[in-house]
Parts: sequence; C-alpha cells; structure tokens
Amino acid sequence: MENKTARLTVLIDPARKAAFEKLCYSQDMTPSQVMRRLIREWMEQHAPMAPAAARKPIPIRGPAPRKRG
Repeated sequence: MENKTARLTVLIDPARKAAFEKLCYSQDMTPSQVMRRLIREWMEQHAPMAPAAARKPIPIRGPAPRKRG
C-alpha cells in the first residue's frame, strides 16, 4: 500500500454534511472510509480497465471513534 495520500475536497450544505456524518458514525465508519469505498466502487464500475494501483483494495481501518455531543 502507498504511504502517501491526497486530499479531495467536496462542498455540500451543512445540514447534509451533519446527516452524512451521523449516518456514518451509526455504522461505525468515518466519513472518509465511506467516501473511499464509494470512490473505489464507482471506479470499479466505470473504469474496469483502470491501472492496477487504482483498483487495489484499500483496507478499512477499525471502527470510527464515537463523536461526543
């Protein structure tokens, strides 16, 4: 697995972001974990001939820490 990462910024309205985060945490996942999975699955569906590095499974880390508040 590569050690370097790149940042992807997505702009959404605050209410949708809060609802997304709440749903992610209810599934013991971070928003980043969910987005990585969505991107990976979308790429597999739409670019099956993508370079091997892009198709390589990305391990999902343990459960997300619970947000307090």
